[in-house]
Amino acid sequence: MKYIKLFLTVLSFIILAVGRLYSQQEEQINYFQMEPLDDSLFIHIQQEVFIDLPDPKAEIIADLRDPTNQTLSIKGAIYPILAFKPDTRAKIQIYPFKINLDESVNYGSVFTRVLDRMKIKKLLAPPSANQISSTLQYINPFLQIFGGERFGFPIKNDIGFSFGFGTPYSGPLETNLLEANFHILGVSAGVFSSIDALTNMTIMSHFNNLYGTEGYQVGYVLPFGNFLQVGYTNVFAKPTTAQIDKFKYIIRSNGIATDTIDPHVKIIEGSSMNWEFRYPVSVLGSTRGKIYAGQYLNEWHFGYTGRELSLAGSTFDFRFDAMPHSDIREPEYVLDILVQKIFDSWSFSAIAIGPTVIFGYDRYNKFTCTSLFLDFRLKVGSSL
Repeated sequence: MKYIKLFLTVLSFIILAVGRLYSQQEEQINYFQMEPLDDSLFIHIQQEVFIDLPDPKAEIIADLRDPTNQTLSIKGAIYPILAFKPDTRAKIQIYPFKINLDESVNYGSVFTRVLDRMKIKKLLAPPSANQISSTLQYINPFLQIFGGERFGFPIKNDIGFSFGFGTPYSGPLETNLLEANFHILGVSAGVFSSIDALTNMTIMSHFNNLYGTEGYQVGYVLPFGNFLQVGYTNVFAKPTTAQIDKFKYIIRSNGIATDTIDPHVKIIEGSSMNWEFRYPVSVLGSTRGKIYAGQYLNEWHFGYTGRELSLAGSTFDFRFDAMPHSDIREPEYVLDILVQKIFDSWSFSAIAIGPTVIFGYDRYNKFTCTSLFLDFRLKVGSSL
């Protein structure tokens, strides 16, 4: 009886091993592009061949079809696979997120190729440890020209600075605000000012814009994880008559032109309490991402923002913000799509560019595109 059990156990292991080997051979991909979903591995691969300033989103293509001439292409430069350490070669061969470059193409591929490349298990994933930290969440290597998360860099772990253009929720050419903040142990304190060049570039109406002068703000992320931030904003400099004049437009009624302040232009005055409830999440392998709901300057905001989402070999940023209610302004909806890997050299992964648009109601109560521009994002350093 003992020998029979031993024989069955050995037989089971043999069957499992043969089945596993057969499935691996059947699914073996020898010519593939590695999707940029593992920053540490991509950086490690480039460091082994002494690439200065390794790019965590570099285009890496493995060609293992010829056993005597296996190569790895990194941003167009070819390296023999034997130039890498054995454990690195093994990680490349078993890398789970591969785009098969040796697949057959048919007339239906134009419709099915993107779907075939999507992997359900990477659609949603937990965020990074820094993103769920109440004291380190401000660290952000991405600087965006119009709105978005603040660019933040540490002096020492939880002590650092952040700054940004517009508000975290604003769209293109919508507001003249810019801000700078100091962070320590989840507490932030900063000032904001204005630069009119951020709104003067528009050729459309200034309808529904948001303007400010100078003020200060403080905030605190509750120390139970990066899910709730509360803040306070106060304006200490009222706009001058000349500044208010810039926010006027001409209303024509019965052929008579009259200067009046746009009733839906918001000029920030006084103080306000702000809060944001968010849940950090990685979507399509994004290096940063969150869904959120909050109130800022007496306006409600709901949306999603993500950095470096990867889909079928493309890398892009995506942001959607809905402002369904304001004490003064009409509802509006901001949409950003910033595409990476367009430019050459170091800007291949550092720069993303693409359209940013605001949808909302104009002064004639028609739902339309109220602002459209090209947004620009710069990445400084590697992702956390």
